[in-house]
Amino acid sequence: MTEPRLDSVQCLGARGLHRMAYAEWGDPANPRVLLCAHGPARQGRDFDTFAQAMSDHYRVVCPDVVGRGRSSWLADPMGYQIPAYVADMVTLLARINARELHWVGTSMGGLIGLGLAALPESPVTKLVLNDVGPAIEAAALQRIGTYLGQPLRWGSVEEAADYLWSISASFGPHSREQWLALTRPMLRPDGDGFKLHYDPAIAVPFRAITPEAAGAGEAMLWASYDALRCPTLLVRGAQSDLLSRETAQAMTHRGPKARLVEFEGVGHAPTLVAPEQIATVREFLLAP
Repeated sequence: MTEPRLDSVQCLGARGLHRMAYAEWGDPANPRVLLCAHGPARQGRDFDTFAQAMSDHYRVVCPDVVGRGRSSWLADPMGYQIPAYVADMVTLLARINARELHWVGTSMGGLIGLGLAALPESPVTKLVLNDVGPAIEAAALQRIGTYLGQPLRWGSVEEAADYLWSISASFGPHSREQWLALTRPMLRPDGDGFKLHYDPAIAVPFRAITPEAAGAGEAMLWASYDALRCPTLLVRGAQSDLLSRETAQAMTHRGPKARLVEFEGVGHAPTLVAPEQIATVREFLLAP
């Protein structure tokens, strides 16, 4: 299977209904569901290589979080918040009838998975947090804030790929072919050129975060992490500026006591394209 099935589900937000698109790989009748959730400025097709590698054991579902990819844009940008994303995922899980669920979340997608897995009677039975934890380094937020929501436009896919690589070198080594594959779903046609796939307004709540709100949010995330009861794998880019080694080590000693794996030569965040990254996550997910 070289292309996924594409579908969408309607979700309820504060200002009405919106559509969340998703790509699905593997046997649609497989009761074993693996959901892969992306980072703040990315989209579900980031997981194409990983999803194909896992589709022999799972029905793999890769949503475009609202405001990204093929999903709707919200009328109120303050709806772009983690609790609302968790609610959307609950709707998606009901649509696909996922009663037993494994979750792989990169950056923001990890925080969505954390919020869902911490809920009473959560269907999440294994959780992979890809380069994210309850404490997020301020320097990384500032770095992401320099490009998130910028009204950019390019004349070609290659030009867009070069720019995206300039802000994404921390993803680690990729071949040109791999990077172009990661770039194409990031773009929307715009006249005779291309623009980014996401609503620029996703930056509004991001830039509204105050130090006080950040501190309160961190406390809530640690409480959610400590409430986890499922086996948890923590993947970290060894040069990550978002997930500090100190936070990662703390996550191995409290809550679910995550197993920690680091990848050298990678910052924020591993893309799960490299064979060794895929093998590490696969081993954890398929272990008894």
